[in-house]
Amino acid sequence: MFYTDTRDSSVQISFRQAVLDGMSTQTGGLYIPVSYPGLPKPFLNKIPEPSFRDIAFEIARLYAGREIPDGDLEAIIADAYPFFSPVVPLDTVTYSLELFHGPTCAFKDFGARFMARCMSWFNRDEKAPLHILVATSGDTGSAVGSAFHQVPGLDVTILYPAGKISPLQEKQLSTFDGNVCALKVNGTFDDCQRLVKTAFTDSDLRKRFRLSSANSINISRLLPQSFYYMYASLVVRNRAWRDSKIENPAIIVSVPSGNFGNLTSGLIARAMGAPIAGFIAATNANRTVPDWIATGEYAPRPSVQTLSNAMDVGAPSNFERIHAMYDLDRARALFAAYWLDDLGTLEAIKACHTRTGYILDPHGAVAWQAWSDIRNGAMEHLVKALSNPDAAPRKADEKPASGLMPNIPEWAGAVVKKQAVGIVLETAHPAKFGDTVKLACGREPSLPDRLERVLHLPDRAVSMEADYNQFKYWMRTNLQA
Repeated sequence: MFYTDTRDSSVQISFRQAVLDGMSTQTGGLYIPVSYPGLPKPFLNKIPEPSFRDIAFEIARLYAGREIPDGDLEAIIADAYPFFSPVVPLDTVTYSLELFHGPTCAFKDFGARFMARCMSWFNRDEKAPLHILVATSGDTGSAVGSAFHQVPGLDVTILYPAGKISPLQEKQLSTFDGNVCALKVNGTFDDCQRLVKTAFTDSDLRKRFRLSSANSINISRLLPQSFYYMYASLVVRNRAWRDSKIENPAIIVSVPSGNFGNLTSGLIARAMGAPIAGFIAATNANRTVPDWIATGEYAPRPSVQTLSNAMDVGAPSNFERIHAMYDLDRARALFAAYWLDDLGTLEAIKACHTRTGYILDPHGAVAWQAWSDIRNGAMEHLVKALSNPDAAPRKADEKPASGLMPNIPEWAGAVVKKQAVGIVLETAHPAKFGDTVKLACGREPSLPDRLERVLHLPDRAVSMEADYNQFKYWMRTNLQA
């Protein structure tokens, strides 16, 4: 398998180079596979469905090619995933894919742990350390820190926006020691991401240090997230008739989206044969991509702070990958676009708990509300409204109330005819946002032991301005060449 550059399609590099470089140092582009090979139909059609680890291995070996021997790849998968992602029914047509059963209680564990082990395997014969730079708006940093902590030959620097993540999330970031260091940046996530991207294209730093990324800009963190899309869609396909009596339902995945790496992983799984009809790109007030779907104009903007902070991204990196995979018309065919404000997020947590007894975190709440609205009439209303030939498209400078954006995907008919089921990605444990959850539904979720332990660790984060020269000086002073 070869990988190419989103900004230069003539590039063809190995999996190893894509993993260790993180992104193109020449163009600043992101790496994507040159093709998306499908899994064999006999494997996809097994009853019962293959296990999560079997799916992970079969997908990983296609993208690693022959660069990692099967035996070593099986060991990487086994070591990375002592946990998996349960599919929990919330009602007859709605399932929660619980992605918080890893060590840091967030979906980022799935990508970070696989990536760390691949990097360690590729770096095993190198003398100079590999320095991992990662920007986080919430859970990425803690997942990366946990995955890489005390891994020989690898150092990690995590940048996060001061005051814009939950106190528990900050504790998970600021308490690492040894080969993992956290920088508390006086700015936004976009500032943190800008510092990281600038470092990667700084020829002076690249000559001095071996640099790579652990954000979803690194393909080895993005690809393993496709594992759980494949697994969940096969589980739901095989059980949907028992739950809903819908024969061959359209499976719609509602994805809480910020940097859009998670949704891109879903696109990869679908391209490989996952029985997914389409996606809901569910965002908070940082609705850059929903606006693109609705208007055709992509307009990055400064991020705004919300209760679903891991989605506070105004210039999502992985839009570049989505745009490389699909043009606007094809994206519109696959995606419904939806956004929700903070009040709506609180109401969604309360409504889901009242109706089902299930407690969502603020990110999953956005995705749940999107699916709930769409299946309960919002899509049908939109289809009727846009069928009116006099209906004018929304202008880019208009500011609609939160909700479903004006676009009709190709799977809309299945929703209107009640022939669809939804998978909602629950991307973090609700206890990581206990104050918000309690405000919404009057009940504070219990704190898992692995989260409670970090509350008693000392803070070690280094404060820094959102200034590249200061960041570069810190790197030159503190990192080992």
